[in-house]
Amino acid sequence: MKPLLAKDLKSFLDRFDNFRDSELRHIEIISPSVITITLAGQDSARAFDWISVILKFSGVSNAKILDNAKLKLVDMSDGISLLCEKDLFAFGIGECENLFSIKSSTCQVVASSLKYQEGEF
Repeated sequence: MKPLLAKDLKSFLDRFDNFRDSELRHIEIISPSVITITLAGQDSARAFDWISVILKFSGVSNAKILDNAKLKLVDMSDGISLLCEKDLFAFGIGECENLFSIKSSTCQVVASSLKYQEGEF
C-alpha cells in the first residue's frame, strides 16, 4: 500500500473524479483502529478504465460505517470526500467541505493516516 499524503489528496480525487458514480464495494474493520474501504471507479490515468481502490485508514478515532449488504444502495452520484484537517484524514460520502460536514455523512471515517492500493476491477 502507498501512503496518501495530505498534499496529494486533491490530485488523487481529481484522478478518479471524486469517485462520482462509482461503486462502494466493501468495508472491513481490521481492528478497532484500522478500517479498509474498497471502491471501484474510473481512472483518468488509465484512459478511464475501471479499477478498484482500497483505502486503508489507520489510527481511526471516529467512524460511522454501513453494513456491507447495504453498500449497493448508497447513492454515489456525488462521489466521496477525502480531507485532511488538524493532522486527521477524513472520509465521507458526498461533497463535504470540512470535518464537521463529514461527520454528518451517511458513512464516515476519521483517522490519523491513510494508505491506498490499486487493483483490478
